Amino acid sequence: MKKSSNKAASGERLDRLVAKARQESEQRGHGYREQALKLYPWICGRCGREFTRSNLAELTVHHKNHDHDYNPADGSNWELLCLYCHDNEHQRHTEALASQGIALDGTKAPAATFNPFAGLKNMLDNKK
Repeated sequence: MKKSSNKAASGERLDRLVAKARQESEQRGHGYREQALKLYPWICGRCGREFTRSNLAELTVHHKNHDHDYNPADGSNWELLCLYCHDNEHQRHTEALASQGIALDGTKAPAATFNPFAGLKNMLDNKK
């Protein structure tokens, strides 16, 4: 009986922690998002798509230096991007890091070890 009550208490603590983190993230996001929408025209900085109140949810705030905690009031670290351009920008950033051997968390990425052609010569020799 004690094990199940400990699990329940642990689960409740985890639920509270996750809820608090989500709430803080949402509050932080609304703060700089609202500021950016006041500072900049509602146009994607990459593709030039224009937005209105009806589709404004598809316009995101991108942090130029990829640090979501760096939010200067002058908006110098922000640009407005549509969902598609924002996803593309993050993919480009991820690929640039990977090409340098860096994982997303800043650590050294593990080297690839898979070689799809490892046994090809033997397979070709056996066919003859």
